[in-house]
Amino acid sequence: MAPRKKDEPSTPRSFEEAMQRLESVVAKLEEDKVPLDEMLANYEEGVSLARYCSEKLETAEQKVRLITREANGGVKLDNFDESEES
Repeated sequence: MAPRKKDEPSTPRSFEEAMQRLESVVAKLEEDKVPLDEMLANYEEGVSLARYCSEKLETAEQKVRLITREANGGVKLDNFDESEES
């Protein structure tokens, strides 16, 4: 495996770490005085972090579906319904 460059971001260790880093990247992108090359690098990192977070959320949602239990103790596979959340 090739060594990581000094300025290359590392893979986040957790969803929370990725979200914090993503918020930082978004804040940098919102600045007016960021050079184009830096802005593109930040955008690329942001897309990667967003993808990582999306995958983590999908995995968590699948686990929630698997552990939903019926009253009799059997496992019931339910789809997560966002409309029930409100």
